[in-house]
Amino acid sequence: MISNRYVLKLMTMALLLLVAGTLNAQHNIKLRFKGDGSFKIVQFTDTHIVWNDSRSDVAYQCIDQVVKTEKPDFIMITGDIIYSEPAIDNFKKVMNYVSQYKIPFAFVFGNHDHQFNVTDSALLESVKNVPFNMTVTAKGVSGDCNFDLPIYASDGKKTEAVIYGIDSHNDSRLEKAGVKGYDYIYRDQIDWYVRTSKAYTSKNGGKPLPSLAFFHIPIPEYAEAALDQNASLYGSRREWMCSPKLNSGLFCAMKEQGDIMGTFCGHDHDDDYAVNWYGILLAYGRFSGGNTEYNHLKGNGARVIEIKQGERTIHTWIRLRNGEIQQNTEFPKDYVNK
Repeated sequence: MISNRYVLKLMTMALLLLVAGTLNAQHNIKLRFKGDGSFKIVQFTDTHIVWNDSRSDVAYQCIDQVVKTEKPDFIMITGDIIYSEPAIDNFKKVMNYVSQYKIPFAFVFGNHDHQFNVTDSALLESVKNVPFNMTVTAKGVSGDCNFDLPIYASDGKKTEAVIYGIDSHNDSRLEKAGVKGYDYIYRDQIDWYVRTSKAYTSKNGGKPLPSLAFFHIPIPEYAEAALDQNASLYGSRREWMCSPKLNSGLFCAMKEQGDIMGTFCGHDHDDDYAVNWYGILLAYGRFSGGNTEYNHLKGNGARVIEIKQGERTIHTWIRLRNGEIQQNTEFPKDYVNK
């Protein structure tokens, strides 16, 4: 007779294998730290690209200039990517443009991407074969872009860090119940994150792996941290943060798991700040689009995020399209709250 303990062990091993291989299968790409122990991510957000509209040219120029200057190991696009029909053609054009740099990339959807007569799931399906695109979504979980991406050691043998993408949805699903505004991250997504995080931690001998999370709409803690006079904050806060009215508990889950070093979002075009909140860096990207949507920060650009193998630190800065660098900071060293 097979013991319950043995069955549980087999189930745990299966989960670990599933977690570790979720994105490795996408185009057989394996992210890894460079020989010097560094790994650099460029985050573009809110490109709002309109088909055949010259106002979108600066968005493409921003991608081109920042990628060529920073030479990242990975590119993350945090939503509101397209802003017009024909949605499929528009979306594929953006993804093929990013693909030309032969750098692995992924994206999460924003609240506008689905608004042009094509669902997010159809957009995701339309670009699944674009070279270097690593975006997939966990089956049976709400949303269309929930994924985990391991970053291996420079020798490729061991997972040393994790990137999470989380679907932040769009309008509130409880609007008829009186909860207006934007949607929250659902409980089953948080449960998926917790299961996945625990599996990585178990495989790492019980020690949480340094991890980063990306989504489009900021969680409520962004506003709470920005309003705290004791919190260390760098960057611009030129509009009221548009987060969900309800807090579904993602930040709490991240603190409990002990793996997430920082989260990165978009959505609010006139905010690009980064702030320390209970030991997690809450950061906006820099608006990367053109004048197809509102923007009042001086110059579009991207957030650059660099992590080191075996360390729980984040070196981050804003790189503008014109080459200028802003907010060059180290977390947690430069973010000591009073």
